Amino acid sequence: MPASSATSPSPSTVARLRRAVFARHSNPWSAWTRWAATPLVLVPVWTRDWRHAALVAGWMALNPVLFPEPADDSAWSTRAMLGEEQWITDGPHDAALAVQTAGSAAMVAALVAAYRRRPAAAAAATAATMGLTMLYWQQMTRYYDPARAEEAAET
Repeated sequence: MPASSATSPSPSTVARLRRAVFARHSNPWSAWTRWAATPLVLVPVWTRDWRHAALVAGWMALNPVLFPEPADDSAWSTRAMLGEEQWITDGPHDAALAVQTAGSAAMVAALVAAYRRRPAAAAAATAATMGLTMLYWQQMTRYYDPARAEEAAET
């Protein structure tokens, strides 16, 4: 057995961990509070206070597992998170990847603007990031719904 496989988690372990995180992150409270907290990511860069970074990082790390699993998938944000889980698992190179990349680029621009302490640019780039996240979520709901229909047809 290669040494690297002894220290790497097995694919099934990764899949189980991803499933456990997304099961709880699909709670609408988790999805929406994490989305609403997007501007907070700029605070430590703007203030140059790394205690703020610890607080924001702690929230972003805790948020996906803080809330219980939703009772069903009727909420739009729940379907978006469950669709994202399937999308990550499947790894398609589609329009959602382009939107996600654009959203990441907008976030980098927001962070640079915050570092330079340019409030209008930081706000505009953050708004772009959040808007692109909404578009991405919409794409993820479309990705999720066909898979759910297939699963229902098989049972």
